[in-house]
Amino acid sequence: MKKLFSILLMVVTFAVNAQMLNPVKWKTSVEKVSDTEVALIFNATIEKDWHMFSQHTPDGGSLPSVFEYKDQKGNYTLVGKTTESPYKKVYNDIFEVDEYMFEDKAQFKQIIKISNPNLKQVKVYVEYQVCKEACIQQDETFTFDIPALNVAATTTAVAEQPTDENITAADTTTASFEVDLGTPTDTTSVDQVTVDTTTAPENVEDLSIVSIFFISFLSGFAALLTPCVFPMIPMTVSFFTKQSKTRSQGIRNAIFYGISIIVIYVVLGLIVTAIFGADALNALSTNVWFNVIFFVILVFFATSFLGAFEIMLPNSWANKVDQQADRGGFIGILFMALALAIVSFSCTGPIVGTLLVQAASKGGIAPLVGMFGFSLALALPFMLFAMFPGWLNTLPKSGGWLNSVKVSLGFLELALAFKFLSNADLVLQLHWLTREVFLIIWIVIFAAWALYLFGKLTLPHDSPVTSISVGRLYLALLVSMFTLYLIPGLWGAPLQLISGFPPPMSYSESPYGVGYSKVSGILESKIPLPDGAKYGAHDLITFTDYDKGVAYATAQNKHILLDFTGFACVNCRRMEDKVWSQPEVLNLLREKFVIISLYVDDKKELPEDQKYTSPTTGKEIKTIGNKWSDYQITRYQANAQPYYIVLDSEGKDQNKPVGYVPDVAEYKAWLESGLK
Repeated sequence: MKKLFSILLMVVTFAVNAQMLNPVKWKTSVEKVSDTEVALIFNATIEKDWHMFSQHTPDGGSLPSVFEYKDQKGNYTLVGKTTESPYKKVYNDIFEVDEYMFEDKAQFKQIIKISNPNLKQVKVYVEYQVCKEACIQQDETFTFDIPALNVAATTTAVAEQPTDENITAADTTTASFEVDLGTPTDTTSVDQVTVDTTTAPENVEDLSIVSIFFISFLSGFAALLTPCVFPMIPMTVSFFTKQSKTRSQGIRNAIFYGISIIVIYVVLGLIVTAIFGADALNALSTNVWFNVIFFVILVFFATSFLGAFEIMLPNSWANKVDQQADRGGFIGILFMALALAIVSFSCTGPIVGTLLVQAASKGGIAPLVGMFGFSLALALPFMLFAMFPGWLNTLPKSGGWLNSVKVSLGFLELALAFKFLSNADLVLQLHWLTREVFLIIWIVIFAAWALYLFGKLTLPHDSPVTSISVGRLYLALLVSMFTLYLIPGLWGAPLQLISGFPPPMSYSESPYGVGYSKVSGILESKIPLPDGAKYGAHDLITFTDYDKGVAYATAQNKHILLDFTGFACVNCRRMEDKVWSQPEVLNLLREKFVIISLYVDDKKELPEDQKYTSPTTGKEIKTIGNKWSDYQITRYQANAQPYYIVLDSEGKDQNKPVGYVPDVAEYKAWLESGLK
């Protein structure tokens, strides 16, 4: 009886103190697709008010879901990408990015082609983040039993395992199971980063579609003012007016010509969507290599626009299309529109390529909307001038100004290219393209553009500049002012006009100027940092190494604020921005505490001799983030962030841990309780 009482006491104690959260329950199944293919299906049930993230959620925000298929070589190959159910797109005002998330439920599906007839099981490692008041980094290893593939009918493995707090995904070998590690116990009211499921649009917000249309429309007008397209307007309109027997016939033919241009580019958008899928380029847009490759492509396009070379489609294509255009009638007009697309490719190709990738990265129908907006702007002048031929007399004559437009587009393409290189650098946390370096590159590019517009810099294909027009002068002044606007950003100016383009202020060598930091609202010279420390939020001296932080606290005889956090933790940033920033809390943190911030989503690999298998969870600990997450789980039976504990200078707990506490007075009182 005494032994039974002890066991019951242990169970009750664990139930009261455990703070392990897993708001996502998984159920998996296998479906036969053909004699050689099966579909691996992942169904996630998400608890109310929690949300997890799509594989395609953009960089700079919360962590995307990642699927890693083990032991593929010689056993099976993936057929296409891992697909997922529709997600919601929500703007995160903390990270200042759009995020793609699932509420209530989500489904992922991957078709695999079996090459090893003796294959019995497939293991899949899944890493994901789920958030509410706290954010949790989770990883599971799912094991699928592969059914016999000589059965003609579709089979589904749905064997169930009882829910058990002590069962982990890695221990499960059935084809379908649930994992339940408890329910959230924190019911603190907090502003959510989620949206009402009854009103939220799926995949792409209406606002984004509208913005894509207008950007594409303006890009179409920019393409219109290039030397490949602009001279075609009077030539084409003259052809319609001379070849048509009546004015109404000429107008009708011109309208059909414009519609043909729109159809050609919209079909191009359809082809891209059909080949890559609505979300494939979206997935690529969050990939390091994609960003690097697209940076190279944009630099290539910009170099062409600046006059180094021409990007041309084969002349044979244009000749064949021209022959078809001579047939007359609607078929001939359609081929005339195709001829325009081919002949003008050297000017429109870079713009169309940029638009397609940018639009396709939004997913859904964005490529179609982008191509429609672009082609509409391109087609409208041909239709309107055919209806009103007298307007042709108001057009400026072709000349050197058309090349100036093309060169200006080259400068813009070059500046945009570095945004993609910055994305790759941010993901890898290399700190090669910091905020200052990015801004210096932009300042140089826009300064060179201003000099070009003033006529002080000439490029190949430019006409001699003896004077500049008033319009070109105004544009030169505007670019010059923008260049000067960027310069204070090197010393920490927020630069709201280009918010989201340069790296964030925290990704900076000297966000407040060389040799200075922002302390209590004034600029003071920085003191040398202790070994292993950095300047964190609000320039608080912060350690990311536990042992070095404890050693420093012991030497300073200060308490420790142990902060389990994450780079992609929304509410961690909210605590720092809304609570830590308040003077009564900030002064307390600066004067009384040594902060040790342990990032559970740090992807840096541990040295080989420091990797291990967790005795608590049975999972392989490979990264710094894995290490601190396992430390939090092992020591505090908790896995949510933010998570705070006050320790004394020797590393002993001084009060009960807390998570997200948005009330400043409450958080201050909690800090003071740890000091007592």
